[in-house]
Amino acid sequence: MENEKSPADAVKKTNLTPKAIISQKFGSKACYKVEEVQESSEKGCPGLAIPQKGPCSYRCILQLPEITIESGIFKRKKDAEKSAAEMAIEKLGIQISTDSPTPQEASDLLVERLTYLFSNEFLSSDPPHPLSGHLRAALEREGDLCGLVPLSVMAVYDSKLNNLCKCINPKVESNPFLVIPLIMRAASRLSELVATSEGQLSIWRKNLYPPEVIESSVDQQSGTPQSTLVEAIHIPCSQEKAIELVILDISSTGYYLDVIAKKLDLADAAKVLISRAIGKASSETRLYFAAHQSYLIVPSSDHPNAKEALHSEVSLNARASYLSSQDIYGDAILASIGFTWRSKDLFYEDVSVQSYYRILISKIPSGIYKLSREAVLTAEFPLAFTTRTNWRGPLPRDVLFTFCRQHRLSEPVFSTISTPSKAVSESPGSSKKLKVTDSSEEETERASGGAISTDARESVESAVSYQCEIKIFSKSQDLIIECSPKDSFKKQNDSIQNTSFKIISWLNMYFKDLNLPSEKLKSTANVLNVQFSHENFLKEFVLSRSIHTVHHAETEGVKFLEPNTMSMLNTVPEQGVQSLNIEGPDSGVCPSNGSLLCISYSVFLVTEGEHMKENLESNPKFEFEIGVGAVIPDLEVVVTLMSIGQSACFKTELPPKEFILAAAVNSARTLSLLSSKSCCLEYSIRLLQVTEPLEDRMEKALFSPPLSKQRVEYAVQHIKESGATTLVDFGCGSGSLLDSILNYPTALEKIVGVDISQKSLGRAAKILHSKLSNNTGINSAILYDGSITDFDSRLCGFDIGTCLEVIEHMEEDQACLFGDVVLSYFCPKVLIVSTPNYEYNVILQKSSPPSQEEDPDEKTQSQSCKFRNHDHKFEWTREQFNHWATELAAKHNYSVEFSGVGGSADLEPGFASQIAVFKRICPPQGEDLFKNADTEHHYQVIWEWSSSTSSS
Repeated sequence: MENEKSPADAVKKTNLTPKAIISQKFGSKACYKVEEVQESSEKGCPGLAIPQKGPCSYRCILQLPEITIESGIFKRKKDAEKSAAEMAIEKLGIQISTDSPTPQEASDLLVERLTYLFSNEFLSSDPPHPLSGHLRAALEREGDLCGLVPLSVMAVYDSKLNNLCKCINPKVESNPFLVIPLIMRAASRLSELVATSEGQLSIWRKNLYPPEVIESSVDQQSGTPQSTLVEAIHIPCSQEKAIELVILDISSTGYYLDVIAKKLDLADAAKVLISRAIGKASSETRLYFAAHQSYLIVPSSDHPNAKEALHSEVSLNARASYLSSQDIYGDAILASIGFTWRSKDLFYEDVSVQSYYRILISKIPSGIYKLSREAVLTAEFPLAFTTRTNWRGPLPRDVLFTFCRQHRLSEPVFSTISTPSKAVSESPGSSKKLKVTDSSEEETERASGGAISTDARESVESAVSYQCEIKIFSKSQDLIIECSPKDSFKKQNDSIQNTSFKIISWLNMYFKDLNLPSEKLKSTANVLNVQFSHENFLKEFVLSRSIHTVHHAETEGVKFLEPNTMSMLNTVPEQGVQSLNIEGPDSGVCPSNGSLLCISYSVFLVTEGEHMKENLESNPKFEFEIGVGAVIPDLEVVVTLMSIGQSACFKTELPPKEFILAAAVNSARTLSLLSSKSCCLEYSIRLLQVTEPLEDRMEKALFSPPLSKQRVEYAVQHIKESGATTLVDFGCGSGSLLDSILNYPTALEKIVGVDISQKSLGRAAKILHSKLSNNTGINSAILYDGSITDFDSRLCGFDIGTCLEVIEHMEEDQACLFGDVVLSYFCPKVLIVSTPNYEYNVILQKSSPPSQEEDPDEKTQSQSCKFRNHDHKFEWTREQFNHWATELAAKHNYSVEFSGVGGSADLEPGFASQIAVFKRICPPQGEDLFKNADTEHHYQVIWEWSSSTSSS
């Protein structure tokens, strides 16, 4: 990928706001006074004795040396101030320049800015400026330090000064500390007003402030100075050393930067450098570290040996640099303390070990999602973006914006392309797939940067579909990531969210396995239509690998509990679930893919043998969609085995240390337990509620018994009439058909289920086990984990095969492959296949009952109805299904009959679920066909039962 913008383009043309222009020209001489304007209410109740107040509005009066301006009336204060500034600019005839100043002009303006910052007016300005707080605190310093202000403070706390420095040297954007030599250079031109020292990173006013200015600015303390204890985190330069909690003892008459300097073993605050804000721009959480001699080589930002000298003096602090996205050398202090706007009081709050680890994981996509859901040890960023009504937590677009902000990247650039809707949705008889999404509209105008009226939007969106392209640039405008999927959507916001989801999903893969080989990284990107500049990508995320792999390694010494030797009923295969115990009667209301679940849970850190337990995380009401990976795999496995009202307790191995400490409130006790090296996590959950998928709700609303039960009963009837002794259910899921069969007398002796979901197979095993112990007809039952498009000789020659509502969850080419494999290799005597009839959807969706989580914007017309389930890859019309089944039967020497359940073949639009029954006309050529493939075992046995073993 080529960069579309050069680094030189990083310096944008700055358009100053009206207030900024007034401030630049008049400084503190411009005075804004905002008045409330109470409007009378015209919609009140006539004759009511109680005074009726209308909405509150605002008017601004701007007083300048030459004129006074009065604005109109506005609903917001800032709009009134903006209007007054605009009117003043127009009345005074001020020429507005849209160009950035030249380097020389910026140098002159920098001198003017310094002059103002050390003026009497600035120190006593109202409301206070953050920098004025530092000036006041500097005046209270003792001895030779009185009045000395660290240059790093000037660089960090005055944005106007910083912007001017960027005009002089664009490299300031990537290295804010280059502001320091520029300030020193400007100060040398103000020798009568301020002074700096070549060996000291401080600046001070030569002449004392007048007593009246000092008295009005500096708080007069009475009595004994007060002391405030603030928690902060010490981050050693060496990653081999652990972070530790430190206490800052701040005196009400002292300078807090001097206290931080002592914690860093520095003489005074002049030697302390301050990072940019960590997290939100308004945050006061910053890193404080030592300024080394290399910063004082010359007052020039372009000195060629400066960086090399710094490297030779001290090592890079990788952890601190990763948090701030700027180079930090030596030990650092992470603290949340400082002077803020509109207050003379010092702001502070504790930064705990938990805070540190929360900041750390907030730079990972899954960490952003976990923190937003307040479920660090439970939630996961989903593996699929499904219906907006079921999505919980921040939307993919919001996660992408947060990720870019955390890594100091430019905001994502969105480009949407509209095309005629017929390019997306063909007529029902077409063989093309019908692309329909279930997402609802939200914030389309905000996402696209424009405003569209509701009527116009509905009209436009009914005629067009949308594709979205997203590009992500570095701060220096190097193109890093680009995603241009070909998928089209009926709503603009759907295209934006789905493309954002692809990028976040790929980034999540990278952060989950930071040692992923380059070729694997590229192949995963290709699958998601993501392109990236390998060089620029690694440059931006170079520290990620070293930071997160270190924290993963910190748990390697901890001994995890060994899985207990248990039966299938309390150990889930291929998962980390241990000691599973489910309590309470089975209510029969169980989760399925697409269900929206509500659980309560608690997570404990427990030690083996010592029985010590620490509560890490609890939530009385946590919602998530099943089947999309929105929670940790172990938890999703367990809830699929539960029904409403049941409780479960299980243990699982430890996640990486940073997630445990990000959840733990009592970090000291948690670290103590972790040091025992015999810990695991214990989850205690209760299933409170299950909201069925939209497909099930639609079917239940129209059919009695429900359509799903009618399909099973149809298959059971054929099994009974056929006299089959062996049955294989392809895509058996949680075993609803196999379970139902056991309720009827049949000739079956062997039943087999195949599915790719171990979670569903686990639930099927639990159900079948409890029933088979009381059943005398079935001799054996087996559940296999495998894809139904793969061949396994153990399933050859069964009497009957079933595949109910499965093929629509596959891509169309895979559904065709299944048909070929099952009829040419497995060769059952009878095969029953059911799938939704797309033409019936309009009736189902009109009958869908309203619910709280349904989005009214998702209601569609009959000609553009949705698929029944977000996981359906296609839905066929009757003509398409008949064509597929007829060709398949003729190709493999089978006959085929068509039927269905729900609706009628004689009335439009036919059956709700259409069914094809394939019957083998004659046996395959030679019974040796099955024996030749005895060694082809591609399925894994998940659970096996036999009557002989059970009876013994």
